[in-house]
Amino acid sequence: MTRLSGHDEGEISRILSREEEILPSSGFAISVMDAVRREAAAPPPIPFPWKRALPGLVVGGFALALVFVALVVAIAHVGRASTTAQFSISLPSVLAPIFGLQRNLQTAANWTVLALLLTFVSVKLSIRLASGRR
Repeated sequence: MTRLSGHDEGEISRILSREEEILPSSGFAISVMDAVRREAAAPPPIPFPWKRALPGLVVGGFALALVFVALVVAIAHVGRASTTAQFSISLPSVLAPIFGLQRNLQTAANWTVLALLLTFVSVKLSIRLASGRR
């Protein structure tokens, strides 16, 4: 760190001690006041319709929880099935893939019906809310 000489300190003190009046440009104060008046005259923002959005948020949360529970159950089922499949020889090896495919198709069909039902309900609800009918 360099030390300033007495002459430099005196010059800096002189520059900093000057009290000059700082004036804004000619149109600055007018433009600021115009902006303040526009903001004061603007209508308040439209509030978010929480009463209408809350049922959809609750249903969405419930559906998400349901999917999470189904995923945990499916993982547990797969883990249990892989453990029991090692020790059980109940079906002949030729028929096992056919029965497994049938069970997988039934599960897929159930999830598809559930997805279509949820989609139908959400579309109907959104159309009803958008049209303004209660």
